[in-house]
Amino acid sequence: MHRNFHHEIDRLQQKLLTMSSMVEDRVRKACSVIETEDIEMSQMIIKSDWKIDELEIKIEEECLKIMALYQPVARDLRLLVTVIKINNEMERIGDYAVQIAKRVKRLAGIERPQFDFNFQEMADKVIQELQTSIDALVQQDVTSAKQIFILDHDINDMRSTAYKMIVKEMNRAPEHATAFLNLYLVVRHLERIADRATNIAEDIIYMVEGAIVRRKLDFERNKRRHK
Repeated sequence: MHRNFHHEIDRLQQKLLTMSSMVEDRVRKACSVIETEDIEMSQMIIKSDWKIDELEIKIEEECLKIMALYQPVARDLRLLVTVIKINNEMERIGDYAVQIAKRVKRLAGIERPQFDFNFQEMADKVIQELQTSIDALVQQDVTSAKQIFILDHDINDMRSTAYKMIVKEMNRAPEHATAFLNLYLVVRHLERIADRATNIAEDIIYMVEGAIVRRKLDFERNKRRHK
């Protein structure tokens, strides 16, 4: 039974890595359509979302089956709990990629003025954070996981900058309010992807070290303290 348990765990981890690869691909495509405004690609991202949803359900069901059958404890139990949590985070990241694609489609039909926020720079940082979280998961690398908290802090600052710019532009040109709202939602979805990647980093630390961390909250507290 011991050998069977570890065989099941190996299969489960491979499925989670497949899920992670699929999600990363969707995020990369979603970030690219922000720049290209490729409606066909946007539609493909939206229509393929069911594949991630279906795999998320299969992984969760498999985790619950293993828990019921083998009743693991200690590190093995932490591993299964972490897989369930990361599986859910990945599914939500896939949902945000779909939301970005939907906003790009919406913006394609709306007249809007020039807006100087650098979406590509923010998208690149979000992709970097997500990829770092996936690499940390594969290698079970706590050091890499902790680097994600710094990346996330930078992305939060970019979201705040975008918000201030959009409020200013909406006051200046209220007739374009719908366009500016959709632009902000693109930024917000990017930030939420980064937030989920941060959650994954926290889950990796829990899986490896057994420590529950909330580094995102620590960063926000320190930021407010030094204002």
